[in-house]
Amino acid sequence: MQSAISKATLGRLPAYLHYLENITSENISAPAIARALGLGEVLVRKDLSLVCGKGKPKTGYETDALTASLKAALGVNKVAPAILVGAGKLGTALMDYSGFRDYGMEIIAAFDKDEEKIRNVSGKPVYSMEQLRRFCQMHDVKIGIITVPADAAQSVCDQLIASGIEAIWNFSPVMLKIPQGVALQNENLALSLAHLHSMQID
Repeated sequence: MQSAISKATLGRLPAYLHYLENITSENISAPAIARALGLGEVLVRKDLSLVCGKGKPKTGYETDALTASLKAALGVNKVAPAILVGAGKLGTALMDYSGFRDYGMEIIAAFDKDEEKIRNVSGKPVYSMEQLRRFCQMHDVKIGIITVPADAAQSVCDQLIASGIEAIWNFSPVMLKIPQGVALQNENLALSLAHLHSMQID
């Protein structure tokens, strides 16, 4: 079922999950979720139907069952290890954040070419880049996060792929070239900020 879920729908599933984990009612309806999250009822029904089918008339969805279905769709029932390259301010902030576990991922280590950054961050080790491939292979890491400057991003991407990484979360403002079979998610912070400015009302 998950293969039929679009990226747009996947992007909304964490909001549904967060909402359900903070309510106490045994049942919940699509209209109630839509009102709480400020979304259209038709959209919510469509999203949830892809995850667990249609709700029951009048009663809607069983909260626990829907929560379990959302976790399964998001892959959070099993926490996957991830590594990060670029232990600067952004990388450190991501390592400090403990909420990734709730969505099936945990950053277990970081890597950096700057020897002065070889330390522990929130109890997690930062290693030199020379140790990247061996670490990924030893710990069966398949997720890599890039938080390096744009001019270093492609080189880091290539090293991650050579180390067995199959999914990359890229925070560098550059379009990466990746081979077929490797998943890539770009987070362009500058573009998001520009979009936010464009929404401001003078």
